[in-house]
Amino acid sequence: MEKSIMSKDNFLYPRGRYYGQVKPENLVFNANLQEFAQRVSYICNLETGGKLSPDEAYDQIKALWKHLKRTRKQLQIGENPFQNGDDDSEGAEK
Repeated sequence: MEKSIMSKDNFLYPRGRYYGQVKPENLVFNANLQEFAQRVSYICNLETGGKLSPDEAYDQIKALWKHLKRTRKQLQIGENPFQNGDDDSEGAEK
């Protein structure tokens, strides 16, 4: 029974592999980004199927976007674009 639940969850909530720089904040943001994309997909499908009005879909996606931006800011993703997380300053001598 447990195996069928896991496969259903994997089907409904697929997770892509992460290929970027492995840091805890990047992994958390990647998970948040994948969840955002999955939820936007569901909202779009509900709107296309007539279950949500365009205004409701827009409002829900806008709220999800604001939440994603807030988590990005909290995790400080992209604030130091030239810092690669290493102690040596490789790019300074080029």
